[in-house]
Amino acid sequence: MKENNLKGWLYLLPAALFIGVFMVYPLIDVLIYSLEEGFNFVSGNSFGVGFYNYFYVLSDPYFLAALKNTFILVIFTVPVSTLLALLISLGLSSIKKLRELFQTVFFLPYVTNTLAVGMVFMLLFNKTDYTDGLVNIILGIFGMTPIDFIAGPYWAKMLVLCLYTVWVVMPFKVLVLTSAICSVNPDYYNAAMIDGTSRRRMFTRITLPMISPMLFYLVITGFIGAFKAYSDAVAIFGTELNVAEMNTIVGYIYDMLYGDGGGYPSYASAAAIILFVIVLTITVINLSVSKKHVHYN
Repeated sequence: MKENNLKGWLYLLPAALFIGVFMVYPLIDVLIYSLEEGFNFVSGNSFGVGFYNYFYVLSDPYFLAALKNTFILVIFTVPVSTLLALLISLGLSSIKKLRELFQTVFFLPYVTNTLAVGMVFMLLFNKTDYTDGLVNIILGIFGMTPIDFIAGPYWAKMLVLCLYTVWVVMPFKVLVLTSAICSVNPDYYNAAMIDGTSRRRMFTRITLPMISPMLFYLVITGFIGAFKAYSDAVAIFGTELNVAEMNTIVGYIYDMLYGDGGGYPSYASAAAIILFVIVLTITVINLSVSKKHVHYN
């Protein structure tokens, strides 16, 4: 028995070393940076140790704006993309002919370059001196006045960013959910049909419980991915996200490190730790909720 345990630990050793070197050590290093006040990146010296960096970041209007943008992005994109992916997957699972073709079509946006998709969205929504953009042209058919979605009001820019994020993340969710629905044992549905069970009840009593682990996985990864959003905003609004009022927490961290007014690793580290705590808290909440609503077979 002890020999088997030793072999198990030996098998886990490479993965443990990898996690320790590339995840645990950087996290500890970032935590140390976040506590060093007045840290100078060139000399490596600091004035002292404390929580000043956290107080500064939490009172910085740029960080608060990035925090608001990130939460709006999370609250909107995660449930909307998951619900749309579920509806599309249900439709695809009911199609026997050309199912693989439709799956490939829906998966194409996921393998397309993020910046390329962002350029397409910018062309669709951008209002210039020469054209109002395709979206505004369509809105004009219904008598609506053109809206500058890229450089106009805040709500319009946030709407474009949310729609873009949903478009980018939904194909992967469609692929996962379609595979999960198709893997459900058809004997359950046959037994329910014999009993005269309605389609709605089969969906709520058979399909949802059977695919609940995949749904939970997509929700968790969706939350984590949305909190780490940065390239989505850059693809549409460019690198000057503070000017566009569309910065995210990851964008704020990048600006503190490498932006025009950057060079502050302590502030960036404090913001990174705050982001880590937020993501960890939401993940723990989701894990506790999953114990009651996720059914593992």
